[in-house]
Amino acid sequence: MNIYVSNLSFNTSESELNQAFSAFGQVNSTKIIMDRETGRPRGFAFVEMTQKEDGQHAINNLNNTELNGFSISVAEARPREERSYSNNSFNNYKRY
Repeated sequence: MNIYVSNLSFNTSESELNQAFSAFGQVNSTKIIMDRETGRPRGFAFVEMTQKEDGQHAINNLNNTELNGFSISVAEARPREERSYSNNSFNNYKRY
């Protein structure tokens, strides 16, 4: 199960997230999303758990709890939507 975690402190590490979620089951991966320009955390992350039941238990128990002084929001991640590039000037170039 893929879980979306938002409102993270910029000081939160992936190991801290892993530890918090591991209390509810096996964690496959933890990924804090970084800003491409600055290299700083963007304040959200994704945690993937092996079992859906464990993930749901983690969501129910960690949503609106405090982690490093911030009240985090935890929910099931939604599939990423396709981005439309129709407004992008790249599409105005002819391809030969």
